[in-house]
Amino acid sequence: MEFTGQIELIWEQTKVPLVVPVLKVLVVLCLAMSVMLFIERVYMGIVIVFVQLFRRKPEKMYKWEPMKDDVELGNLGYPMVLVQIPMYNEKEVYQLSIGAACGLSWPADRVIIQVLDDSTDPAIKTLVQVECQRWASKGINIKYEIRDNRNGYKAGALKEGMKHSYVKQCDYVAIFDADFQPEPHFLTRTIPFLVNNPQLGLVQARWKFGNLH
Repeated sequence: MEFTGQIELIWEQTKVPLVVPVLKVLVVLCLAMSVMLFIERVYMGIVIVFVQLFRRKPEKMYKWEPMKDDVELGNLGYPMVLVQIPMYNEKEVYQLSIGAACGLSWPADRVIIQVLDDSTDPAIKTLVQVECQRWASKGINIKYEIRDNRNGYKAGALKEGMKHSYVKQCDYVAIFDADFQPEPHFLTRTIPFLVNNPQLGLVQARWKFGNLH
C-alpha cells in the first residue's frame, strides 16, 4: 500500500508540470492544422471560381474548324487515323470498347482500328479475335494483332503495334484503353485541333465514368 501511495503522490506532483504543457502543445497544433485546412479550402474555392469565370476554352485558345467534305478529294480530305486499343484479358469490356471504336464517326476508309491483344487466357483471345472478325465482316478496317511476349506491357504493345506496315499510311494515332468507350464524335472533335494547329503534338480529352460505383 505504501508503494502504491508513493506512485500516486509522484504522479500528482509531476502530471501538472509535465502533462499539461504537452496537452497545450497538442491543442495548439490541432488549432494550427484546422486553420491550415480552412485556408486551403478557401484557396481552392477561389481557384475554382476563377477557373470557371475566366478559363479559356480550347476552341478559343487554338484554331478549330470542323472537317469538311471536299467535292474533289472526297474522303481523301480526311486524314488517316489509327485507333489503338491495347488489351489484356479484358473479358468484361472487350465488346464495348471495340464496338465504341468501330462506331466512331469517321470515313470508314480513313480509319484503322488496331486491337493489340496481350491476353494470356486462350479463351479470351479467341473471344476478342472473333469480335474483331465480326466487325471486319461489316466492312470495318480492323486489325487483330498479337505478339509472342509481353515486353513493356501496355506501352510495349502500343510500340509494337506501330511497327506494322499499314501504320505508315496513318497521319494521326488515337489511343483508347480497353475499358474506354469513346463517343462517336470523338475524332470529329479532336482531330481538327491537330489539323489546324501544327504546333500541337497531343490532344487529351476528358474522362467520364460510366459506372461511378
